[in-house]
Amino acid sequence: MPAGEEITVRYPQHVAIIMDGNGRWAQARGLPRTVGHRRGLDAVHQAVRAAGELRIPYLTLFAFSSENWRRPPQEVGELMGLLKLFIRRDLADLHREGVRVKVIGARDNLASDIRCLLEEAENLTRDNRATTLIIAFNYGSREEIARASRRVAEKVARGEARPEDVTPEFLADHMDTAGIPDPDLIIRTSGELRLSNFLLWQSAYSEFVFLPCFWPDFDRKAFEDALHQYGARDRRYGGLSREIAS
Repeated sequence: MPAGEEITVRYPQHVAIIMDGNGRWAQARGLPRTVGHRRGLDAVHQAVRAAGELRIPYLTLFAFSSENWRRPPQEVGELMGLLKLFIRRDLADLHREGVRVKVIGARDNLASDIRCLLEEAENLTRDNRATTLIIAFNYGSREEIARASRRVAEKVARGEARPEDVTPEFLADHMDTAGIPDPDLIIRTSGELRLSNFLLWQSAYSEFVFLPCFWPDFDRKAFEDALHQYGARDRRYGGLSREIAS
């Protein structure tokens, strides 16, 4: 590369993050798991701020899985409390910064106060045009695909659609993420190498970056390291590499 020439980093439009390792971060320090979840909230702030500064249009955070209900009631209560704290404390700042909040996941089994807070966040910020923050809360991808399939089946039963209308694009329009581009990059912290029922449909052509750090240690540098890894990838979507095609 000629002297003085800068490397251009190709940033993704949509980054999704599996925020893993809060409990293990705390246990490694002899602290209660709840302390790890509270420290993880600080990492959420850094990730949202970094996405805005780097002009990434969409950021999805896996906040609470539909499988997380299996955890001890005290820990579930702590996670619900952190969601309330995040919305009540940070919603005004997000709104002022032009962040649009969208929540994906099932809501029918959530407490009424939680549902109201989620709706408040979405309604207040729905016209914002900076980063769209998608919070996957009480979310499981298999359940999402089942919900979408039921919606499509109901339309067919009512005569509003024909079976031959059901294409991948048609089904995608009935997902929780309808209108949102699929994630270009999925980041998972804590060194685990799996999706854990997260965006299974949407991640068909996503790039993956697995980071060894626990989520409370995720910072701007870790985010940029993942983005640089993504920028070095050759995304072919079933076609030829850039070098071969040229």
